[in-house]
Amino acid sequence: MQKQKLLGSRSLILVALLLAALALFPSMASRYYIYLVALMMVTGLLATSLNLVLGYGGMYQFNHAVFYGVGAYAAALLTVRGGVNPWWGYLLGPVVAAALSLLMGLICVRLSKLYFGMLQISLGSLVWAVVFRWYSFTGGDDGMHGVPVPRLIGSIDGAYYFVLIVTVVCLAVMYLIVNSPFGRVFQSIRDNPERAEAIGVNVRQHQLVGLVIAGFFGGVAGTLFVTVEGSVFPDMLFWTLSLEIIIMCLLGGWFTFLGPMLGGGMVVALRAVVGIYTDYWTMVLGIILMLLIFFLPEGVLGFFTARLGRGRAVREGD
Repeated sequence: MQKQKLLGSRSLILVALLLAALALFPSMASRYYIYLVALMMVTGLLATSLNLVLGYGGMYQFNHAVFYGVGAYAAALLTVRGGVNPWWGYLLGPVVAAALSLLMGLICVRLSKLYFGMLQISLGSLVWAVVFRWYSFTGGDDGMHGVPVPRLIGSIDGAYYFVLIVTVVCLAVMYLIVNSPFGRVFQSIRDNPERAEAIGVNVRQHQLVGLVIAGFFGGVAGTLFVTVEGSVFPDMLFWTLSLEIIIMCLLGGWFTFLGPMLGGGMVVALRAVVGIYTDYWTMVLGIILMLLIFFLPEGVLGFFTARLGRGRAVREGD
């Protein structure tokens, strides 16, 4: 018990040091690196929102990017076309994404595994096609540029701190959800849905709630993207981005809470570094993914977590 408390204290200290470093980062870095780290946090939050249903729920959410894009477009359209205050756009964007997740979930949740994922890709592609073709409203394949941002977060430093605060709050809420009674039941459905249903758990209801929660936080990530970029693009809803998000979860460790956050940051950094030398950075990502499957199937953070767990077990045995 004392060792567990000590381990928990060390984890809290590490988190506090990391937050302190992120808070001080803008005072030590150039505008480009501030932008890059802010984008890492947005992407990591997006991957973590997917992992709620992928890693903890065992659901094949193959088109999670659609909620990311819908959240961003909703915030931008409400501000540009609707003339509402940008803050209201930021608040309503995730709600619209959650509503779409509910609608798609009601259609898809009756299916399981691969069929669930394929139907999601079909419905998500339909949403993408509407955004891509509706030039008079969404801007079509040109997207929307120059989306108004509140003056308080209009600078790169303001946007960075806004992203940092919202990301930390969202991660804390998702962590509480994962470790709540609902989260425990959700994980039991992942492990054995038949047994969970046999003991009286409403499997489809829990899965639907999980989808809505994941869609909401995916929409939050979308609105944060608008804050950082000031633009939205139809590619944000395309299935290829959804594939990248899944890779982020696998890369960081989809059975750990912060693994997708790490994976998202690694993919953004990889794109920035490799993109300097070649346009085919996705090929490098594919090679890394193949190596990962062979040598680190549990992901980077999952690997180190397992190593620490084995080391602690050996010490306790001694």
